[in-house]
Amino acid sequence: MTIKNTVKEYAKYLKNITHIPAKEIEMLILHLLEKNVIWLHLHYNDEFTKEKELKTLVLKREKNFPLEYLIKKASFYGEVFHVEEGVLIPRPETELLIDKALSILDNIAAPKILEIGVGSGIISVILARLIPNIKIVAIDINPKALILAEKNAQYHEVNEKIEFINSDLFENIDSQDFDMVISNPPYIKKDYVLEQNVKYEPALALFGGEEGDELLKKIIEETQQRGIKYLLCEMGYDQKESLGNFIKKFSHEKLEFYKDYENFDRGFSLNFKK
Repeated sequence: MTIKNTVKEYAKYLKNITHIPAKEIEMLILHLLEKNVIWLHLHYNDEFTKEKELKTLVLKREKNFPLEYLIKKASFYGEVFHVEEGVLIPRPETELLIDKALSILDNIAAPKILEIGVGSGIISVILARLIPNIKIVAIDINPKALILAEKNAQYHEVNEKIEFINSDLFENIDSQDFDMVISNPPYIKKDYVLEQNVKYEPALALFGGEEGDELLKKIIEETQQRGIKYLLCEMGYDQKESLGNFIKKFSHEKLEFYKDYENFDRGFSLNFKK
């Protein structure tokens, strides 16, 4: 069977899973063949020789298993990142968090940043690529995430700018001289019912406590206690009021909440008084 007919045949399996079933089949084929889209367009009428392997992947995807875990990569901020099971899949809305950080860091010479919950490394890697003299300490409680993040840092040739540390929040961090803390922490409420595909991702990276914002509040409190001026975090769509009230306890110069692409409240930028 040709690649063209293979795409047509196996797309039927995914018609109730995704709005782009044929495109996803093409992505799985390219993953198996280790080829790019240009090659695919030039060889669409060639015989496809890995149907057995493709069917295995398609049957997993048919059960809502994330495509990114199947092809072991994800696109973020216009770049390709390695992705593995056991580590959170990058989300497009996190690009907004990076944009907010860049608007502040552009005015700081040789900034030093702490990222809490580095995951696959997308935030630290992009900041390292875009800011020449930046130094980043990237922490995570999940050793598997740290290995993947370092792999992505090496892939994007910025590993010399990033130090990776296994730490639960600030537990293993001695330095006090950071300009900014940035984080996309777990912030989902404990009893929230996840969509089927999200259930395959690590709970440790998703759930932030009984109400969901407990970890965010710890980050706010510890950042202020350490005298770090800037804090930028992603948050849940329904946590603006709770976090806003909590932040009132701390002396700060500026607090801004921002919305995501769907117009939901998604994060905040906080400038503490030093």
